[in-house]
Amino acid sequence: MSGAVLVGVVSDTHLYRKHVPAEVLRALQGTELILHAGDILEMAVLEELEGIAPVVAVAGNMDLSDVTSILPVKRVVEVAGRRIGLIHGSGPPHGIIARLRREFDEVDAIVFGHTHQPYRGDEDGIYFFNPGSPTDKMYAPYRSVGLLEVAEPIEGRVVVLG
Repeated sequence: MSGAVLVGVVSDTHLYRKHVPAEVLRALQGTELILHAGDILEMAVLEELEGIAPVVAVAGNMDLSDVTSILPVKRVVEVAGRRIGLIHGSGPPHGIIARLRREFDEVDAIVFGHTHQPYRGDEDGIYFFNPGSPTDKMYAPYRSVGLLEVAEPIEGRVVVLG
């Protein structure tokens, strides 16, 4: 897809006093931007990701105060002329898409986390994308990150980690 901007997508890293796994950093190589959809735990995680590409992040429900005092719980990021809502999410997995949709006006996509379950889908003309968790597979069959090709249309790919 020529003209697309490649965006790395991460959520639910849940790393406290640990480094970002090398396989995560390898999977994000070549991206122009990284979106982190929360549950970072501490800012050092974002600093490591910044070594690959600029990072835009939001706080999640499990983040420590050094994260929640700095990052908003939701934001809109413009990439290649497209508006992407970035939010962690909350509550049970059932009904999360409808809850997230109510959080944003006039966006082309919504990137989220919280469930640890990868998700890609178009709902009423908005592309929803959850990369899963790169460090935990309690609620999913594998650990993963995501890649978004931001163009027309926006397309996401889940990258399964070792």
